[in-house]
Amino acid sequence: MLFAGGGRQAIAAAIAALVPRGGRLGAEELTYPVLRSVAGRLGVEVVPLAVDGAGVVPQAVAEAHRTAPLGAVYLQPTVHSPLGLVTPTRRLAELADVLDRLGVAVIEDAVWAFLRDVPPLAALLPERTVVVDSLSKRLAPGLTAGYAVAPRALAPAVAAALRSGGWGPARFALDAAGRWWAEGAVEEIVRAKRRDASARREIAARRLEGFAVGGDPSSYFCWWELPRPWRADTFVAAAARHGIAVTPAAAFAADGLRAPHAVRLALASPPPDVLARALDTLAVLARSGPEEACAE
Repeated sequence: MLFAGGGRQAIAAAIAALVPRGGRLGAEELTYPVLRSVAGRLGVEVVPLAVDGAGVVPQAVAEAHRTAPLGAVYLQPTVHSPLGLVTPTRRLAELADVLDRLGVAVIEDAVWAFLRDVPPLAALLPERTVVVDSLSKRLAPGLTAGYAVAPRALAPAVAAALRSGGWGPARFALDAAGRWWAEGAVEEIVRAKRRDASARREIAARRLEGFAVGGDPSSYFCWWELPRPWRADTFVAAAARHGIAVTPAAAFAADGLRAPHAVRLALASPPPDVLARALDTLAVLARSGPEEACAE
C-alpha cells in the first residue's frame, strides 16, 4: 500500500508508472473529469471505451488495443461516477479475461466503492491491477489522503512516480485516519453514509419518477437522460436560474467531445428537504421544456 496526498495524486502516479509519455490510456467514455487533465499533463492520450448498462464493453477494450496498444485502462467498476453503475460479476470476469489476454494493466478507481460491498476487479486480475482510493469521500472532504494498492511487480514504479511527483501524503491525515480506523469510527461512518445515500436515492426516485434516471440505489448521484427537446447545456442554464447546480454530460466525456443530452445530479450535500424541493423544481423544468423555461 503506497500513500499519496489524495486520490488524484494516486491516479497520477499510477498513470505515470503504467503509461509512457505519448502512450494511450483507455477509460470509460464518460469518466472522472480530472482524468483528462492529469493524463494531459503526463503526455498521455485518453481513449474512450464504450459503456453499456453493465459497464465497459470488453470488445471495446480489445478494439481500442488493436488500433494502437493501450498502456493501461482506468476503470470505475463499483459505483461509477458519473453513471452510478456497479459492474456485475459476469461482466467483471469478461473484462478480466480480455485484459489478461491482451496484457493490459488496470487502474481501478475505488473512491466510491465503499458504498457497495462487492468484489473489485482486482480480485480477478491481481497481478495487473493498481487500486487507487482516497479518504475524502469515505470519511471527510478535508481528510486528503489517498493510496494505491499495487501488485509486487508494479509497486516500485508507482512508488517512484509518487516520489518524483512530490505526491506524498500529509502526516496529519495519515495519523487521523489510522486512529479512526483503530477506534472503529471508519466502519461506523461508512455504515451511516450507506444509509444516507440510500435514503437520498429514494428521494430522487420519488421526485423524478417517470424520467430516465439511472444509477445504482447505493450511489450519491443520479445520471439523468433528459427528455426531448432538452439539451444538457440549456437545462444546466435553466436550473442555474433557479439556484440549482447540475453538471452536463460533456464535463465527463473522455474525449472532451461526444456526450449525450444528460446531466449528473449530486445528492450528497443539501439537507433532505432542500434536496426534495430542488428535485421537484428540476422535474417541473424538465416537463415544461426549454421554451417555457426561457420565457419565465
